[in-house]
Amino acid sequence: MISKDILEQFSYLFDEEILNNISQVAELRTFKKNDIIIDIGQELKFVPLLIRGNIKVLREDNEGSELLLYVLESGDTCAMSLTCCMAKSASKIRAIAEEDTTVIMIPIDEMRSWFDTNDSWRNFILQSYQIRFDEMLETIDTLAFMKMDERLFKYLTDKVKLTGSIDLEITHQEIAEDMHTSRVVVSRLLKQLEKQQRITLGRNKIHVIDF
Repeated sequence: MISKDILEQFSYLFDEEILNNISQVAELRTFKKNDIIIDIGQELKFVPLLIRGNIKVLREDNEGSELLLYVLESGDTCAMSLTCCMAKSASKIRAIAEEDTTVIMIPIDEMRSWFDTNDSWRNFILQSYQIRFDEMLETIDTLAFMKMDERLFKYLTDKVKLTGSIDLEITHQEIAEDMHTSRVVVSRLLKQLEKQQRITLGRNKIHVIDF
């Protein structure tokens, strides 16, 4: 059982019935930074609802390279995992804790049942689909229409908005993996951004000046 105090932050999303149901049937789990929460090919038995932390949602190509689709924040759920649950198919994404993270795991049978019987839950699921769909369209637009240096700077400014800090503790390799490119390319473009006085570089740290 999950404490009602923990669920209080979701009172603006769900009615009392759903909050009570979540309290009774859901499971609270914690993950360390870089832990895999959902993996590609995994059979999904739970839908994640994020309480604390951030989760990266990634796709993987045939060669094992990853592409960042979107990032989940507190109060979010993963539309891709919802889709797989509704279709009873294996996961097509990988979800990784970007920092220490706490998640409510809701059994998929309950999730389906609530969708049919509760307006607040159904509205939340449909809104989640729309938000994640818009974010994936933004990812596609970025890949299709932006130059690599523009993509990189957008990635950095999005990180600033997400973390609330202009000092990002991240390696060039981590950026390269998220952006589906090489570390050499990222390092070269970061140097260019530094020369343009848009960032300053430190050891595994980037200070974003212009955002």
